[in-house]
Order: sequence, then C-alpha cells, then structure tokens
Amino acid sequence: MLWQLGAMELGAAYILPTPAQIAEKLWQLRVPLFTVHLPATLSVTAVGLGISLVLGLLLAVCMDASPLVRKVLYPLVVASQTIPTTAIAPLFVLWFGYGLWSKVLVTILITFFPIAITVYDGFRSASQEMAELLQSYGAGVGAVFWKVKIPCALPYFFSALKMAIPMSVIGAAIGEWLGAQRGLGYFSRRMMTQLDGAGVFAPIVLLSAAAMLCVALVSLLERRVLRWRDGG
Repeated sequence: MLWQLGAMELGAAYILPTPAQIAEKLWQLRVPLFTVHLPATLSVTAVGLGISLVLGLLLAVCMDASPLVRKVLYPLVVASQTIPTTAIAPLFVLWFGYGLWSKVLVTILITFFPIAITVYDGFRSASQEMAELLQSYGAGVGAVFWKVKIPCALPYFFSALKMAIPMSVIGAAIGEWLGAQRGLGYFSRRMMTQLDGAGVFAPIVLLSAAAMLCVALVSLLERRVLRWRDGG
C-alpha cells in the first residue's frame, strides 16, 4: 500500500511504477515472459544448481574425509567467493558466448559455496560418540558415514538448498543481464533501455515468485524426508 501511494504521488512510472502497473504489464507480457524468457531462466537455474549440488556435495565429502584435502580446498572455496560476479560474468560471455554455459558458470560460482560449506558443517556436527560406538561393533567407515553422518547432515543440506535456490536465480539473472539473447534478466535490461519501469519490474516479480515457489517445494520435501528419517 505504501509503495502504491508513494508511486502515485511521485507520478513517474519510468522510475517507480505502482504495483498495479506492474501487475498490468505482467499480464500484457504474459506470452513472451511465460513461454520464452521464464523457461530460459529456469533452464539456466536448473543446470547451474544441479552442477553446484554435485560439486558442493563432493567437496563437502572430500573435506570431511581428509584433513589434508580440507586444508587445501577450504581456502580456495572461500577465495572463490571474493571474485566480483559482475566483473567476471562478462568474461564468461566472452569465452562461451551468449548461450547457456556462460550463465550457468555464473550460477555455479555463486551457489556451490553455501552448499559445500553448509553440508561440510553438517558432517562435522555428527556425534563422535555414536561413530565410535558403531566402530566398536565392527562398523566400517562407509557404515558410519551412511548411518551417522548422512542423517546429521540432512537438515544442513536442505538449509543449503534453500539458500542456494534464490542465489541460483540471482546468478542466472546477472548472467542474462550482462549478456544473453533471452531470459528474464535480459528482458528486464531491454525494458530499461526503453524507460519502461513496469516492464523492468515485471520479470523481476516473476523471478521472485518462481524462486519462492521452488523454496516452498523444497521445504515440503524437507519435512517429508526428515519425518521419514525420524521414523514418523
């Protein structure tokens, strides 16, 4: 309501459109947004997030299994997050063109860090006493990993996933904004060049709604998986 009243008072839709104007523009542009640009952004997000999950989980397992690997990889993982995304994304476009992979690399760069570090913390939170008890009964390293560490790391994994989903959407939008031929980020930038304020906000609203829906689905899956883990 404050946004609506403030934008109406300002009276400059090219700077700050009202929510009603954004909703109207979203309806007017529903065909290109929902059939062309949203699928393009979701494709980048899905591929980038999938690779980040594999890479992040692999790094977490390796760091948990070997202190030497942790000492070598942990600083590199942290250092990767000091790279300004908006500075290196144009290089990805230069190297890989305007296709899928330049945006996927931006998404991976942003999202694999929270997955790797959070899941690694989940492994480290496992009860050492429980692991030693299983080992005293003859359980091997693999059995301890699956029966103790994996259940302890599951809540951390879902937390990491819920953090990574919005970040993957942001990464895809940044990549599209800096160099793309389709996608919600590309569409928003194109509307900015036309001084269409509502057109700039419409794909952003759609992007946020898609991310919120994905996080809600992950939360539902989390409740079911954790209930199954606890025997409920």
